[in-house]
Amino acid sequence: METKRWTVEVFLTEDENDDVTTATAVLYTDAGRRHESVAHARRNPTDRPVPEIGDELAVGRALSDLAAKLIGDGAEDVAQMAGMTSRGRR
Repeated sequence: METKRWTVEVFLTEDENDDVTTATAVLYTDAGRRHESVAHARRNPTDRPVPEIGDELAVGRALSDLAAKLIGDGAEDVAQMAGMTSRGRR
């Protein structure tokens, strides 16, 4: 059985006031493909700063976007393969 390893790196930055957290999730595949998603979390000005909450929300959003992109890529690849198969039968 072949085992593949894909690596995801997540980078977090906060603005100078701790009001906005930005997460960048980068996926690297064995084949050398790179996928990137960026997401943000904004603190309500009336809430006290709790950086961990902003981290969780921003990272969750970035990973969710990354997942959606991968699902879209897979669906597009399937559609292309189906198109090639149907063209080959004509």
